[in-house]
Amino acid sequence: MLEQRNFYINGAWVAPARPNDLAVIDPSTEEPFAVISLGDRADTDAAVAAARAAFPGWAATPPAERKAALARVLEVYQTRAEDLAQAMSREMGAPIELARGSQVGAGVSHLGNFLAAFDKMVWDQPFGDTPGARLIREPVGVVGLITPWNWPLNQITLKVGAALLAGCTMVLKPSEIAPLSAMVFAEIMHDAGLPPGVFNLVNGDGAGVGTQLSTHPDVEMISFTGSTRAGIAITRNAAETLKKVTLELGGKGANLIFADADPDAVKRGLRHCFQNSGQSCNAPTRMLVERAAYDQAVETARQLAEATPVGPASEEGRHIGPVVSHAQYEKIQALIETGLAEGARLVAGGPGRPEALNRGYFVRPTVFADVTPHMTIAREEIFGPVLSILPFDTEDEAVAIANDTPYGLTNYAQTSDPARLTRLARALRAGMVELNGQPRGPGAPFGGIRASGRAREGGLMGIEEFTEVKSVSGVPDA
Repeated sequence: MLEQRNFYINGAWVAPARPNDLAVIDPSTEEPFAVISLGDRADTDAAVAAARAAFPGWAATPPAERKAALARVLEVYQTRAEDLAQAMSREMGAPIELARGSQVGAGVSHLGNFLAAFDKMVWDQPFGDTPGARLIREPVGVVGLITPWNWPLNQITLKVGAALLAGCTMVLKPSEIAPLSAMVFAEIMHDAGLPPGVFNLVNGDGAGVGTQLSTHPDVEMISFTGSTRAGIAITRNAAETLKKVTLELGGKGANLIFADADPDAVKRGLRHCFQNSGQSCNAPTRMLVERAAYDQAVETARQLAEATPVGPASEEGRHIGPVVSHAQYEKIQALIETGLAEGARLVAGGPGRPEALNRGYFVRPTVFADVTPHMTIAREEIFGPVLSILPFDTEDEAVAIANDTPYGLTNYAQTSDPARLTRLARALRAGMVELNGQPRGPGAPFGGIRASGRAREGGLMGIEEFTEVKSVSGVPDA
Protein backbone atom coordinates (compact mmCIF):
# COMPACT_ATOMS: atom_id res chain seq x y z
CA MET A 1 0.00 0.00 0.00
CA LEU A 2 1.44 3.34 -1.09
CA GLU A 3 1.18 6.03 1.58
CA GLN A 4 0.95 9.52 0.07
CA ARG A 5 -0.67 11.60 2.79
CA ASN A 6 1.44 14.76 2.58
CA PHE A 7 0.73 17.98 0.69
CA TYR A 8 3.16 20.20 -1.19
CA ILE A 9 3.03 23.67 0.37
CA ASN A 10 5.58 26.50 0.21
CA GLY A 11 8.26 24.37 -1.42
CA ALA A 12 8.07 21.39 0.97
CA TRP A 13 6.05 18.25 1.63
CA VAL A 14 4.05 18.76 4.82
CA ALA A 15 1.74 16.58 6.87
CA PRO A 16 -2.00 17.34 6.91
CA ALA A 17 -3.30 19.50 9.73
CA ARG A 18 -5.34 16.51 10.85
CA PRO A 19 -5.66 12.92 9.58
CA ASN A 20 -8.39 12.31 6.99
CA ASP A 21 -7.41 9.22 5.03
CA LEU A 22 -8.89 8.20 1.69
CA ALA A 23 -8.13 4.98 -0.17
CA VAL A 24 -7.24 5.20 -3.88
CA ILE A 25 -8.88 2.35 -5.80
CA ASP A 26 -7.40 0.49 -8.76
CA PRO A 27 -10.35 0.36 -11.20
CA SER A 28 -8.98 -2.77 -12.88
CA THR A 29 -9.18 -4.76 -9.64
CA GLU A 30 -11.56 -2.73 -7.41
CA GLU A 31 -8.87 -2.97 -4.71
CA PRO A 32 -7.25 -0.10 -2.79
CA PHE A 33 -3.57 0.33 -3.60
CA ALA A 34 -2.73 3.71 -2.06
CA VAL A 35 -3.87 6.08 0.64
CA ILE A 36 -3.92 9.88 0.58
CA SER A 37 -5.24 12.45 2.99
CA LEU A 38 -8.02 14.91 2.25
CA GLY A 39 -7.15 18.44 3.28
CA ASP A 40 -9.22 20.67 5.50
CA ARG A 41 -9.50 24.42 5.96
CA ALA A 42 -6.13 24.77 7.72
CA ASP A 43 -4.32 23.04 4.84
CA THR A 44 -6.07 25.15 2.21
CA ASP A 45 -5.37 28.34 4.14
CA ALA A 46 -1.68 27.43 4.46
CA ALA A 47 -1.37 26.77 0.73
CA VAL A 48 -3.17 29.98 -0.23
CA ALA A 49 -1.05 31.98 2.23
CA ALA A 50 2.12 30.53 0.66
CA ALA A 51 0.89 31.41 -2.82
CA ARG A 52 -0.08 34.91 -1.74
CA ALA A 53 3.32 35.55 -0.17
CA ALA A 54 5.09 34.31 -3.30
CA PHE A 55 2.97 36.29 -5.74
CA PRO A 56 4.70 39.71 -5.68
CA GLY A 57 8.10 38.20 -6.40
CA TRP A 58 6.90 35.80 -9.08
CA ALA A 59 4.74 38.44 -10.80
CA ALA A 60 7.78 40.73 -10.94
CA THR A 61 10.03 38.02 -12.39
CA PRO A 62 11.00 38.94 -15.97
CA PRO A 63 9.04 36.98 -18.58
CA ALA A 64 12.23 35.39 -19.93
CA GLU A 65 12.95 33.91 -16.50
CA ARG A 66 9.41 32.55 -16.19
CA LYS A 67 9.84 30.94 -19.61
CA ALA A 68 13.13 29.39 -18.52
CA ALA A 69 11.43 27.98 -15.42
CA LEU A 70 8.73 26.30 -17.50
CA ALA A 71 11.39 24.92 -19.84
CA ARG A 72 13.01 23.27 -16.78
CA VAL A 73 9.62 21.84 -15.81
CA LEU A 74 9.27 20.30 -19.26
CA GLU A 75 12.78 18.86 -19.08
CA VAL A 76 12.17 17.21 -15.70
CA TYR A 77 8.68 16.09 -16.80
CA GLN A 78 10.18 14.09 -19.64
CA THR A 79 12.58 12.31 -17.28
CA ARG A 80 9.61 11.24 -15.11
CA ALA A 81 7.44 10.05 -18.01
CA GLU A 82 7.30 6.41 -16.91
CA ASP A 83 6.45 7.36 -13.32
CA LEU A 84 3.60 9.53 -14.58
CA ALA A 85 2.35 6.79 -16.91
CA GLN A 86 2.37 4.12 -14.21
CA ALA A 87 0.53 6.41 -11.78
CA MET A 88 -2.22 7.28 -14.27
CA SER A 89 -2.61 3.69 -15.44
CA ARG A 90 -3.11 2.49 -11.87
CA GLU A 91 -5.23 5.33 -10.50
CA MET A 92 -7.71 5.89 -13.35
CA GLY A 93 -7.40 2.77 -15.47
CA ALA A 94 -5.72 4.06 -18.61
CA PRO A 95 -4.14 1.12 -20.48
CA ILE A 96 -0.41 1.46 -20.03
CA GLU A 97 0.22 2.06 -23.74
CA LEU A 98 -2.35 4.89 -23.73
CA ALA A 99 -0.88 6.26 -20.50
CA ARG A 100 2.65 6.33 -21.92
CA GLY A 101 1.50 7.81 -25.22
CA SER A 102 -1.53 10.08 -25.16
CA GLN A 103 -1.81 10.72 -21.42
CA VAL A 104 1.84 11.61 -20.74
CA GLY A 105 2.29 12.98 -24.26
CA ALA A 106 -0.49 15.52 -23.78
CA GLY A 107 1.53 17.24 -21.08
CA VAL A 108 4.66 17.35 -23.23
CA SER A 109 2.68 18.90 -26.09
CA HIS A 110 0.94 21.52 -23.96
CA LEU A 111 4.09 22.67 -22.16
CA GLY A 112 5.97 22.87 -25.45
CA ASN A 113 3.15 24.79 -27.10
CA PHE A 114 3.05 27.26 -24.22
CA LEU A 115 6.78 27.90 -24.57
CA ALA A 116 6.33 28.56 -28.29
CA ALA A 117 3.28 30.79 -27.78
CA PHE A 118 4.87 32.79 -24.96
CA ASP A 119 7.12 34.65 -27.37
CA LYS A 120 3.98 36.12 -28.95
CA MET A 121 2.64 37.57 -25.70
CA VAL A 122 2.35 41.36 -25.71
CA TRP A 123 2.63 42.66 -22.15
CA ASP A 124 2.67 46.40 -22.81
CA GLN A 125 1.45 48.19 -25.93
CA PRO A 126 0.25 51.63 -27.06
CA PHE A 127 -3.49 52.10 -27.37
CA GLY A 128 -5.00 54.21 -30.14
CA ASP A 129 -3.73 57.65 -31.02
CA THR A 130 -3.85 59.18 -27.54
CA PRO A 131 -0.34 60.10 -26.35
CA GLY A 132 0.66 58.11 -23.26
CA ALA A 133 -2.24 55.63 -23.50
CA ARG A 134 -1.20 52.01 -23.03
CA LEU A 135 -2.64 48.57 -22.39
CA ILE A 136 -0.69 46.48 -19.88
CA ARG A 137 -1.23 42.79 -19.17
CA GLU A 138 -0.67 41.64 -15.60
CA PRO A 139 -1.12 38.29 -13.83
CA VAL A 140 -4.48 37.76 -12.13
CA GLY A 141 -2.94 36.79 -8.78
CA VAL A 142 -3.37 33.64 -6.70
CA VAL A 143 -5.31 31.05 -8.68
CA GLY A 144 -7.05 27.85 -7.61
CA LEU A 145 -6.71 25.02 -10.12
CA ILE A 146 -9.23 22.18 -9.86
CA THR A 147 -8.59 19.27 -12.22
CA PRO A 148 -10.42 16.03 -13.12
CA TRP A 149 -9.46 12.35 -13.18
CA ASN A 150 -9.99 11.45 -16.85
CA TRP A 151 -6.95 13.18 -18.43
CA PRO A 152 -4.98 14.12 -15.30
CA LEU A 153 -1.76 15.53 -16.76
CA ASN A 154 -3.52 17.01 -19.78
CA GLN A 155 -5.51 19.31 -17.54
CA ILE A 156 -2.80 19.96 -14.97
CA THR A 157 -0.29 21.08 -17.61
CA LEU A 158 -2.89 23.21 -19.42
CA LYS A 159 -3.54 25.15 -16.22
CA VAL A 160 -0.17 25.14 -14.47
CA GLY A 161 1.85 25.96 -17.59
CA ALA A 162 -0.33 28.92 -18.50
CA ALA A 163 -0.59 30.26 -14.94
CA LEU A 164 3.15 29.98 -14.41
CA LEU A 165 4.00 31.92 -17.57
CA ALA A 166 1.39 34.56 -16.82
CA GLY A 167 3.07 35.27 -13.48
CA CYS A 168 0.40 33.77 -11.23
CA THR A 169 0.98 31.66 -8.14
CA MET A 170 -1.30 28.71 -7.58
CA VAL A 171 -2.90 26.00 -5.47
CA LEU A 172 -3.72 22.78 -7.32
CA LYS A 173 -6.48 20.47 -6.14
CA PRO A 174 -6.39 17.35 -8.32
CA SER A 175 -9.17 14.80 -8.35
CA GLU A 176 -9.17 12.75 -5.17
CA ILE A 177 -9.99 9.70 -7.32
CA ALA A 178 -6.75 10.01 -9.32
CA PRO A 179 -4.30 12.08 -7.23
CA LEU A 180 -1.01 10.20 -7.56
CA SER A 181 0.09 11.51 -10.95
CA ALA A 182 -0.48 15.04 -9.64
CA MET A 183 1.82 14.28 -6.70
CA VAL A 184 4.51 13.12 -9.13
CA PHE A 185 3.94 16.40 -10.98
CA ALA A 186 4.50 18.31 -7.72
CA GLU A 187 7.85 16.52 -7.39
CA ILE A 188 8.63 17.66 -10.94
CA MET A 189 7.85 21.27 -10.04
CA HIS A 190 10.09 21.01 -6.98
CA ASP A 191 12.98 19.49 -8.93
CA ALA A 192 12.63 22.21 -11.58
CA GLY A 193 13.56 24.75 -8.91
CA LEU A 194 10.37 26.83 -8.71
CA PRO A 195 10.49 29.38 -5.88
CA PRO A 196 8.66 28.25 -2.72
CA GLY A 197 4.97 29.10 -2.78
CA VAL A 198 4.64 29.55 -6.53
CA PHE A 199 3.13 26.06 -6.89
CA ASN A 200 1.23 24.30 -4.09
CA LEU A 201 -0.82 21.09 -3.99
CA VAL A 202 -3.53 20.10 -1.53
CA ASN A 203 -5.55 16.92 -2.05
CA GLY A 204 -9.23 17.03 -1.26
CA ASP A 205 -12.73 16.55 -2.57
CA GLY A 206 -15.04 19.08 -4.16
CA ALA A 207 -17.12 19.68 -1.06
CA GLY A 208 -13.98 20.30 1.01
CA VAL A 209 -10.89 21.82 -0.57
CA GLY A 210 -12.72 22.61 -3.82
CA THR A 211 -15.28 24.75 -2.00
CA GLN A 212 -12.62 26.28 0.23
CA LEU A 213 -10.66 27.47 -2.80
CA SER A 214 -13.79 28.70 -4.55
CA THR A 215 -14.79 30.85 -1.59
CA HIS A 216 -11.36 31.90 -0.31
CA PRO A 217 -11.00 35.71 -0.21
CA ASP A 218 -7.31 35.55 -1.19
CA VAL A 219 -7.88 33.45 -4.32
CA GLU A 220 -8.43 35.75 -7.31
CA MET A 221 -9.35 33.14 -9.92
CA ILE A 222 -10.63 29.57 -10.20
CA SER A 223 -9.80 27.46 -13.24
CA PHE A 224 -11.95 24.33 -13.19
CA THR A 225 -12.35 21.31 -15.44
CA GLY A 226 -15.07 18.79 -14.65
CA SER A 227 -18.81 18.27 -14.74
CA THR A 228 -21.29 20.98 -15.66
CA ARG A 229 -23.06 20.45 -12.33
CA ALA A 230 -19.86 21.11 -10.38
CA GLY A 231 -19.01 24.08 -12.61
CA ILE A 232 -22.31 25.72 -11.73
CA ALA A 233 -21.68 25.17 -8.00
CA ILE A 234 -18.16 26.64 -8.26
CA THR A 235 -19.47 29.69 -10.10
CA ARG A 236 -22.03 30.32 -7.37
CA ASN A 237 -19.43 29.90 -4.63
CA ALA A 238 -16.98 32.22 -6.39
CA ALA A 239 -19.61 34.92 -6.86
CA GLU A 240 -19.39 35.95 -3.19
CA THR A 241 -15.84 37.21 -3.72
CA LEU A 242 -16.27 38.18 -7.40
CA LYS A 243 -13.53 35.84 -8.58
CA LYS A 244 -12.64 35.32 -12.18
CA VAL A 245 -13.88 31.83 -13.11
CA THR A 246 -12.95 29.82 -16.18
CA LEU A 247 -14.74 26.53 -16.79
CA GLU A 248 -14.06 23.61 -19.12
CA LEU A 249 -17.05 21.30 -18.69
CA GLY A 250 -18.89 18.43 -20.34
CA GLY A 251 -19.87 17.76 -23.92
CA LYS A 252 -22.12 15.74 -26.20
CA GLY A 253 -20.25 15.99 -29.48
CA ALA A 254 -22.01 15.32 -32.78
CA ASN A 255 -20.13 13.68 -35.66
CA LEU A 256 -21.86 14.36 -38.99
CA ILE A 257 -21.00 11.71 -41.58
CA PHE A 258 -22.28 12.38 -45.09
CA ALA A 259 -22.62 9.75 -47.79
CA ASP A 260 -19.60 11.16 -49.63
CA ALA A 261 -17.28 10.91 -46.60
CA ASP A 262 -14.10 8.89 -46.86
CA PRO A 263 -14.44 5.14 -46.16
CA ASP A 264 -12.69 5.33 -42.77
CA ALA A 265 -14.92 8.04 -41.31
CA VAL A 266 -17.08 5.67 -39.28
CA LYS A 267 -14.11 3.73 -37.94
CA ARG A 268 -12.32 6.94 -37.04
CA GLY A 269 -15.40 8.26 -35.24
CA LEU A 270 -15.99 5.09 -33.23
CA ARG A 271 -12.37 4.81 -32.15
CA HIS A 272 -12.41 8.43 -31.03
CA CYS A 273 -15.63 7.83 -29.09
CA PHE A 274 -14.14 4.79 -27.31
CA GLN A 275 -10.71 6.33 -26.63
CA ASN A 276 -9.85 6.48 -22.92
CA SER A 277 -12.83 4.15 -22.32
CA GLY A 278 -15.13 6.91 -23.56
CA GLN A 279 -14.07 9.22 -20.72
CA SER A 280 -13.38 12.38 -22.73
CA CYS A 281 -15.49 15.52 -22.75
CA ASN A 282 -14.80 16.05 -26.47
CA ALA A 283 -15.76 12.50 -27.51
CA PRO A 284 -17.97 12.31 -30.65
CA THR A 285 -20.69 10.28 -28.90
CA ARG A 286 -23.51 11.16 -31.34
CA MET A 287 -22.82 9.81 -34.82
CA LEU A 288 -25.22 11.40 -37.32
CA VAL A 289 -25.19 9.51 -40.64
CA GLU A 290 -26.79 10.47 -43.94
CA ARG A 291 -29.57 8.01 -44.79
CA ALA A 292 -27.87 6.63 -47.91
CA ALA A 293 -24.85 5.53 -45.87
CA TYR A 294 -26.69 4.69 -42.65
CA ASP A 295 -27.06 0.89 -42.80
CA GLN A 296 -23.44 0.36 -43.76
CA ALA A 297 -22.29 2.73 -41.02
CA VAL A 298 -24.26 0.79 -38.41
CA GLU A 299 -22.77 -2.49 -39.60
CA THR A 300 -19.24 -1.10 -39.63
CA ALA A 301 -19.68 0.27 -36.10
CA ARG A 302 -21.06 -3.09 -34.92
CA GLN A 303 -18.12 -5.03 -36.31
CA LEU A 304 -15.53 -2.66 -34.89
CA ALA A 305 -17.17 -2.47 -31.44
CA GLU A 306 -17.36 -6.25 -31.21
CA ALA A 307 -13.69 -6.50 -32.20
CA THR A 308 -12.56 -3.94 -29.60
CA PRO A 309 -10.61 -5.71 -26.85
CA VAL A 310 -11.20 -4.85 -23.19
CA GLY A 311 -8.76 -5.66 -20.41
CA PRO A 312 -6.83 -4.54 -17.33
CA ALA A 313 -4.89 -1.31 -17.55
CA SER A 314 -1.61 -3.11 -16.85
CA GLU A 315 -1.85 -5.22 -20.02
CA GLU A 316 0.30 -4.11 -22.94
CA GLY A 317 -1.24 -3.47 -26.33
CA ARG A 318 -4.12 -1.33 -27.59
CA HIS A 319 -7.37 -2.02 -25.78
CA ILE A 320 -10.03 -0.39 -23.63
CA GLY A 321 -9.41 -0.37 -19.90
CA PRO A 322 -11.94 0.04 -17.08
CA VAL A 323 -13.85 3.20 -16.31
CA VAL A 324 -12.58 5.05 -13.30
CA SER A 325 -14.88 4.09 -10.42
CA HIS A 326 -17.86 2.11 -9.20
CA ALA A 327 -20.02 5.24 -9.34
CA GLN A 328 -19.04 5.88 -12.95
CA TYR A 329 -19.66 2.23 -13.86
CA GLU A 330 -23.14 2.31 -12.33
CA LYS A 331 -24.01 5.57 -14.10
CA ILE A 332 -23.04 4.11 -17.48
CA GLN A 333 -24.96 0.90 -16.84
CA ALA A 334 -28.08 2.89 -15.92
CA LEU A 335 -27.84 4.93 -19.13
CA ILE A 336 -27.40 1.79 -21.26
CA GLU A 337 -30.55 0.37 -19.65
CA THR A 338 -32.33 3.66 -20.32
CA GLY A 339 -31.36 3.46 -23.99
CA LEU A 340 -32.93 0.01 -24.21
CA ALA A 341 -36.05 1.11 -22.35
CA GLU A 342 -36.55 4.12 -24.64
CA GLY A 343 -36.40 1.99 -27.77
CA ALA A 344 -32.91 2.43 -29.18
CA ARG A 345 -31.68 -0.60 -31.13
CA LEU A 346 -28.71 -2.29 -29.48
CA VAL A 347 -26.29 -3.52 -32.13
CA ALA A 348 -23.18 -4.19 -29.99
CA GLY A 349 -22.32 -4.47 -26.33
CA GLY A 350 -24.98 -3.74 -23.77
CA PRO A 351 -25.34 -4.06 -19.99
CA GLY A 352 -22.82 -5.79 -17.77
CA ARG A 353 -19.13 -6.56 -18.01
CA PRO A 354 -17.46 -8.13 -21.02
CA GLU A 355 -17.13 -11.91 -20.93
CA ALA A 356 -14.25 -13.29 -18.84
CA LEU A 357 -14.08 -10.12 -16.75
CA ASN A 358 -15.99 -10.58 -13.51
CA ARG A 359 -14.14 -7.93 -11.50
CA GLY A 360 -13.13 -4.37 -12.27
CA TYR A 361 -15.15 -1.46 -13.67
CA PHE A 362 -15.18 -2.76 -17.24
CA VAL A 363 -17.92 -1.69 -19.67
CA ARG A 364 -18.80 -3.52 -22.86
CA PRO A 365 -18.08 -1.40 -25.97
CA THR A 366 -21.66 -0.46 -26.87
CA VAL A 367 -23.36 0.84 -30.00
CA PHE A 368 -26.99 1.93 -30.27
CA ALA A 369 -28.68 2.54 -33.64
CA ASP A 370 -31.99 4.19 -34.53
CA VAL A 371 -31.50 6.69 -31.76
CA THR A 372 -33.78 9.73 -31.86
CA PRO A 373 -32.70 13.23 -30.79
CA HIS A 374 -34.93 13.26 -27.72
CA MET A 375 -33.72 9.99 -26.21
CA THR A 376 -31.75 10.28 -22.99
CA ILE A 377 -28.65 8.67 -24.50
CA ALA A 378 -28.66 11.35 -27.23
CA ARG A 379 -28.83 14.18 -24.71
CA GLU A 380 -26.92 13.24 -21.55
CA GLU A 381 -23.17 12.89 -21.31
CA ILE A 382 -22.53 9.18 -20.66
CA PHE A 383 -18.73 9.30 -20.23
CA GLY A 384 -18.23 5.69 -21.23
CA PRO A 385 -17.66 3.60 -24.39
CA VAL A 386 -21.21 4.09 -25.70
CA LEU A 387 -21.98 5.38 -29.21
CA SER A 388 -25.40 6.56 -30.39
CA ILE A 389 -26.08 6.52 -34.15
CA LEU A 390 -28.83 8.73 -35.61
CA PRO A 391 -29.94 9.00 -39.27
CA PHE A 392 -30.53 12.26 -41.16
CA ASP A 393 -31.76 13.17 -44.63
CA THR A 394 -30.51 16.71 -45.28
CA GLU A 395 -27.65 18.96 -44.25
CA ASP A 396 -30.01 21.35 -42.52
CA GLU A 397 -31.54 18.49 -40.51
CA ALA A 398 -28.10 17.26 -39.48
CA VAL A 399 -27.06 20.71 -38.28
CA ALA A 400 -30.32 21.14 -36.37
CA ILE A 401 -29.84 17.81 -34.57
CA ALA A 402 -26.20 18.56 -33.82
CA ASN A 403 -27.02 21.96 -32.32
CA ASP A 404 -30.01 20.69 -30.32
CA THR A 405 -28.06 20.20 -27.10
CA PRO A 406 -27.27 22.28 -24.02
CA TYR A 407 -23.59 21.53 -24.62
CA GLY A 408 -21.21 23.07 -27.13
CA LEU A 409 -17.68 21.70 -26.86
CA THR A 410 -16.61 19.89 -30.05
CA ASN A 411 -18.51 18.91 -33.17
CA TYR A 412 -17.16 16.94 -36.10
CA ALA A 413 -18.06 16.56 -39.78
CA GLN A 414 -16.96 14.23 -42.57
CA THR A 415 -17.64 15.05 -46.23
CA SER A 416 -15.69 15.46 -49.47
CA ASP A 417 -17.64 18.59 -50.47
CA PRO A 418 -15.48 21.71 -49.82
CA ALA A 419 -18.44 24.09 -49.90
CA ARG A 420 -20.28 21.99 -47.35
CA LEU A 421 -17.24 21.93 -45.06
CA THR A 422 -17.17 25.73 -45.13
CA ARG A 423 -20.87 25.94 -44.29
CA LEU A 424 -20.61 23.40 -41.46
CA ALA A 425 -17.61 25.15 -39.91
CA ARG A 426 -19.84 28.17 -39.33
CA ALA A 427 -23.19 26.47 -38.74
CA LEU A 428 -22.16 24.02 -36.01
CA ARG A 429 -22.53 25.66 -32.59
CA ALA A 430 -19.49 24.70 -30.55
CA GLY A 431 -16.22 26.06 -29.28
CA MET A 432 -14.38 23.67 -31.60
CA VAL A 433 -15.20 22.05 -34.96
CA GLU A 434 -12.98 19.38 -36.51
CA LEU A 435 -13.45 18.48 -40.16
CA ASN A 436 -12.45 15.25 -41.90
CA GLY A 437 -10.30 14.10 -39.02
CA GLN A 438 -7.88 17.02 -39.26
CA PRO A 439 -6.35 18.19 -35.96
CA ARG A 440 -6.83 21.81 -34.96
CA GLY A 441 -3.11 22.54 -34.73
CA PRO A 442 -0.51 23.09 -31.97
CA GLY A 443 -1.60 25.66 -29.42
CA ALA A 444 -5.16 25.97 -30.75
CA PRO A 445 -7.50 27.01 -27.93
CA PHE A 446 -9.50 24.21 -26.30
CA GLY A 447 -12.91 25.12 -24.90
CA GLY A 448 -16.62 25.35 -25.50
CA ILE A 449 -19.79 27.39 -25.13
CA ARG A 450 -23.00 27.09 -23.14
CA ALA A 451 -23.06 24.11 -20.73
CA SER A 452 -19.57 23.13 -21.89
CA GLY A 453 -18.10 26.21 -20.19
CA ARG A 454 -16.41 29.30 -21.58
CA ALA A 455 -12.70 28.71 -20.97
CA ARG A 456 -10.03 28.74 -23.66
CA GLU A 457 -7.08 26.56 -22.69
CA GLY A 458 -3.77 25.99 -24.45
CA GLY A 459 -1.41 28.19 -26.43
CA LEU A 460 -1.51 31.98 -26.42
CA MET A 461 -5.18 32.29 -25.42
CA GLY A 462 -4.60 29.89 -22.55
CA ILE A 463 -1.90 32.15 -21.12
CA GLU A 464 -4.04 35.26 -21.63
CA GLU A 465 -6.83 33.67 -19.54
CA PHE A 466 -4.58 34.08 -16.47
CA THR A 467 -4.00 37.80 -17.05
CA GLU A 468 -5.89 41.04 -16.53
CA VAL A 469 -5.71 44.05 -18.85
CA LYS A 470 -4.87 47.41 -17.28
CA SER A 471 -5.69 50.54 -19.29
CA VAL A 472 -3.25 53.36 -18.48
CA SER A 473 -3.10 57.00 -19.60
CA GLY A 474 -0.42 59.63 -19.40
CA VAL A 475 2.58 57.29 -19.55
CA PRO A 476 5.71 59.32 -20.43
CA ASP A 477 7.45 58.35 -23.63
CA ALA A 478 10.44 56.08 -23.05
